[in-house]
Parts: sequence; C-alpha cells; structure tokens
Amino acid sequence: MAVRLDGAALAARLKARIREEAAALSRPPMLAVVLAGDDPASQIYVRGKERDCAECGIRTRTHRLPAEVSQGELLALVDKLNRDGAVDGILVQLPLPEGLDPRPVLRALSPEKDVDCFHPLNAGLLAQGEPRFLPCTPAGVLELLDAYKIPVRGRRCAVIGRSLLVGRPLAQLLTARDGTVTLCHSHTKDLPALARQADILVCAAGRPGLVTADMVKPGAAVIDVAMNRGEDGKLAGDADFPAVEAVAGFLTPVPGGVGPMTRACLLQNVLRAARLRGR
Repeated sequence: MAVRLDGAALAARLKARIREEAAALSRPPMLAVVLAGDDPASQIYVRGKERDCAECGIRTRTHRLPAEVSQGELLALVDKLNRDGAVDGILVQLPLPEGLDPRPVLRALSPEKDVDCFHPLNAGLLAQGEPRFLPCTPAGVLELLDAYKIPVRGRRCAVIGRSLLVGRPLAQLLTARDGTVTLCHSHTKDLPALARQADILVCAAGRPGLVTADMVKPGAAVIDVAMNRGEDGKLAGDADFPAVEAVAGFLTPVPGGVGPMTRACLLQNVLRAARLRGR
C-alpha cells in the first residue's frame, strides 16, 4: 500500500515559515490579482488565494473586471500594476473570457513581478538553470519529493503532459536534479511501457483514469498533478487512485496532494519577489 504524500500538511508548514519571513520584511508583501469575467472556478480559486495570503501576512489587491473588458483595457491595467511600487507580484487568473488573448497579457507582465513564472524571460532563465521564480506546481512537486526523501538523482522519471505550466518546466527541473526524464504526451507510442519504467511517474495530462495500475512500476512514486472535476462535482486526478495505491510506493491524493503545495509555492514566489525588490 502506497504512502500518501500529504500536501496539505506540508503546505501548512511552508505557510507558517512564509508568515514568519514576511513579518520580518520592512512592510508586508503585496500581490495584485487580475480577475476578468465571472468564471465560477476562477472565482473560487481567487478567493482561496486571498485567504492564503491573509493567513501568511501578504496583502492582496484584486482587480475584478467584467467579461466585456477589452484587450487594451486589460493591458493598460497590467502596465499600471507593473509601474506601481507598492505591488510586488502580479497574478492574472486564467482562463480569460472568450475573445481575449492571454499571450500578450502574460508577456506584458514585468518579469520581476511575474510570480506565476509565465513571462518568456522567466521561462528562459528556468531553462538555463538560473530561475528567478519556480513555476508553482513544479515547485510544489519538488517540495513533496524532498519532504518524503524521494531521490531524483539517477532515477527514471516520466512526466505525462507537456503543458507550458507544468509538464515542460517540471521535466527541466527534474533533469537539473540529475533525473533521467521522459516527457510523454498524446502522441507518445506505447505510453504504458514507458510509464512502467519510471521510478517517479508524474500525471499531468488532465484525463481522469489515464494511469492504471498496470502502468506503474511496483514501489514507484506517483505524483498526480491533475485536477479533474467529475459529473458528481468531486475532484479526481489522472490516476486510478484505489488501483494505483496498491502498487505504488508513494502516491499523492487528489485533492490534498499537489494542489495545496501549488498555492503555498505561489506565496513563496510573492515573498521572493518582495525580497528581490528590496523590501
């Protein structure tokens, strides 16, 4: 039976440390959140981030915009926040309403305030092994591996999903730790065979039930990043949890695994942004 990686408990410890370090700064860090439209899931996520920040002594300023906001108005707000000396980090909540292109908005962010690590400059620094910020979900995965003393060096790692947000940067970070990484995707041939070779298997495809027990090497660490909401409203990952739990050595639950760590690592980036700006 796999050991469950308790992201909620680890995130609580991380947030306690962030709270202490934020209190030691000359003034509390400030996160500006841009929320356009009325997507229910985005509303929930933003409220959760506001609560996390309040818990850690980080101030938030949320800019709620109508779904009809124009691309120019959104870019103007980002420019204003870039120039605001009181703002340490900026988060643009995705997805944006239909008709808005997120790419120019994310590229318009000041790299020094880009706490989600979306800006091309920050992605380039990460690729060169000199990151300003770590993308929040990949950083949360590394924190979990470290907390449970799961080594990466010399291990075979398979990452299922090649998104710019999770799969690709995580593959880079695991490689930087001397893991032997295979980045898998929808066109990968014989995915089950590749997955079975992995000592560390990361599921980040967004396809519930994708990873079955016969795809898991006995004793492997299975990190399920995906958050899929079923018809019953419940959250589930990509792994068939009950079946995989019987084979894996370590397994993250969904919810309660990577999700809390993602949010905690965002706070860590806001704190780092404040320090880099000389707080």
